[in-house]
This record gives sequence, C-alpha cells and structure tokens, in this order.
Amino acid sequence: MNYSKIILKHGKEISLKRKHHWVFSGAIFQKEPTLENGQLVAVYSAKDEFLGIGHFAEGSIMVRIISFEEREIDQSFWNEKITSALSLRKSLGLTENQETNVYRLVHGEGDLLPGLIVDFYNGTAVIQAHQIGMHAHLKEIAQAIKNAYGDQLSGVYDKSAETLPKNLGITSNEWVLGEPKTDLVQEYGATYKIDWEKGQKTGFFIDQRENRKLLASYSKGKKVLNTFCYSGGFSVLALQEGAAEVHSVDISPKAIELTEENVSLNPEIKGKHESKVADVVKYIREIGDDYDVIVLDPPAFAKNLKARHNAVQAYKRLNAEALKKIKSGGILFTFSCSQVVDKALFRNTVTAAALECGRKVKVLHQVTQPADHPINIFHPETEYLKGLVLFVE
Repeated sequence: MNYSKIILKHGKEISLKRKHHWVFSGAIFQKEPTLENGQLVAVYSAKDEFLGIGHFAEGSIMVRIISFEEREIDQSFWNEKITSALSLRKSLGLTENQETNVYRLVHGEGDLLPGLIVDFYNGTAVIQAHQIGMHAHLKEIAQAIKNAYGDQLSGVYDKSAETLPKNLGITSNEWVLGEPKTDLVQEYGATYKIDWEKGQKTGFFIDQRENRKLLASYSKGKKVLNTFCYSGGFSVLALQEGAAEVHSVDISPKAIELTEENVSLNPEIKGKHESKVADVVKYIREIGDDYDVIVLDPPAFAKNLKARHNAVQAYKRLNAEALKKIKSGGILFTFSCSQVVDKALFRNTVTAAALECGRKVKVLHQVTQPADHPINIFHPETEYLKGLVLFVE
C-alpha cells in the first residue's frame, strides 16, 4: 500500500475517528502539491495516526473516505463492498421478491462508499458516480457487481455524466458490461418502463417505493392529485389499488408522456386517469376543492445551505396552496428530498403553512427513505427524504 499522505490539523481527526466519511479542506494541514482529482490518498492525524483511505478532490470536501482500515483498494475490496451491500438487500427480501424487482444496491455513505449510487432494475445495474474518484474505479465496480449477481445480471450502465462536475469533461453515458434484457420493471405488481438514458436520477425514484404503497392504501374509491408526478409512480399505485380518479401534473412534457405510458402498461387499472403539463403551484391555485388525496413530491428545492431559506419559503407556499384546496377530511402526502432541510425544519414549515391557511391538521405518518437507502448513523447526511401524511379537517 503506497498512497500519497494527507496530514490533518491538530484536533481535526475527531470526525474521522467517529467514522464520518468527509474531510473538509479547512481540516488539512499538509498535502502533496501534485495530487490529482480522484487520486487515492491516506489520511493521518497530526500525531501520525492512520485514519483512513479515500479519494482526493479539490473543493470544500477534499477527501471522501472509502476505508477506515489500512488495505489495498483493489478488485477484492470492491467485491467485498458490493457483496456486503447485496447481502443486506437479500435480508430485506428485495432480491427474490415476486412483486418488486427494482431496488437500490449501493447508497453512497449509507453503504460506506461515498459518492457511489447503484440501482438494480430487473437485471440491469445503473451506476451514478457523484465524485471522480469513484468513477475512476468504474470497471472494477462493474466487475464486482457482475461477480455478485452472476447470471442474474444482464448489463451495467454508467449514468454518471449528469452527476459528475461538468469541468471533468465526462459528457456521455455508456454500457460498461452487457446490455439490457428489458426496460420494464415491477413494483408491488405494477409495471413501469424505465428510461435509463434520458430519465431523471437512474431512471426511477426508487426511494418512494414504500410511500407509494402507503398512498395506495388511502386511495380506494378516492379522487387523487399527484403533483410533480415524473413517471407516475404514485398515480399507477393509486389506480392499481382502486382510486376512482387520478390527475397527474408535471411541468415536463416528457414526464407526462412517461406517466401516460406507465398507466397504459397496467391494463387492470379501472379508474379514470388524466394528466396535464403545468406549473404545479399555478395549477393547484386553479383547481376545485374536491380532491380526497393530494401528493406533493417536488424535486429538491435546496442542494446547499445557501439555498435553504428560499427552499423553506417554497415548501411553505406549495403546502399552503394544497392545504387551501384539499377536501375536508382529505389526506395530504407532502415530501422534501432536500438534505439541508431536516425533518424538524420541514415539519415546522408545513405547520406554518397550516396556520396560514387556518386548517386543522393531524399527522398520521412521518415517513422517510426505505431500508435499501440505509442511513449511516455516523454520517447523518445520508438521511435526506422526509415526508408527512396529514389528515386535514
């Protein structure tokens, strides 16, 4: 093992000893001037104690630790990490599930692999690297996935062009191994088409799986509004469970097209479905007050602390509009996937919206990301999705 050495300032080793994966630039006392982005480095305390091995990159987070042990980062390392991640998903009952064949295999720091996302879609693994160091190991990671799945894997697709910094010049995605056998997946028995190449994230918002199922349980015979619908996950599950009518709204024509296709892929659906390309806030202002269930699942309004204040105002405005319009006795599903807006702040924001509207609200469920998006107790940033299911009088 011969990695370039980074030495921390006195006292800055505490977070790494507590197994947090990030080393911020202000914590570094000494580093080699020739370090390249993505290079593996060994991090030491001011007392020359080994702390971890990670990927170096210029920026506020200068090192992301991938091992707290002194070891070679070789193919066996990646094999162990991917096998461990798959073992957890097996224990969750996801790998042999007859109703659901899409799940997250690797959730970044939640699986001790900072900057790496791997989602599994009915035989196809889709990789998104969020830092150049992980992308440098792309072939080793793909091989480790192949080793873990064997014949169950048909292909590995790299979709990192959207998530890596633009100045790195990685502008296209590619099949690293094999090819897809199908672009259709199942979630709780419903069928969806996945667009890996042009779709958002890795192709589907897997993190809302359990919340879609929860919505379905409230939907039978109801009129449902699904906003920011993307590919219609909430819409399809609501209709599958017997919703009388579902309206799907998104500002993206492509999203509406995909939603309509996914509804059509499930011929057993009997309820009425309508979709509309529209700005969600403006649309809600114009609707009637006869919706039994409303879903608010917006994209992240804030991706950093500087944007948090404006994001909170946007969440308040959005929730206030929905609370004004939902039927008395209605159910509001409201979510935030902004990591910098924590559970307490989000709940306080929704509370402020309810006070502004004069609606009486009860919390029925406080929800989060599913177990295949594990939260690393030593790295709280892995917790990002939060939601409230509200009964509105």
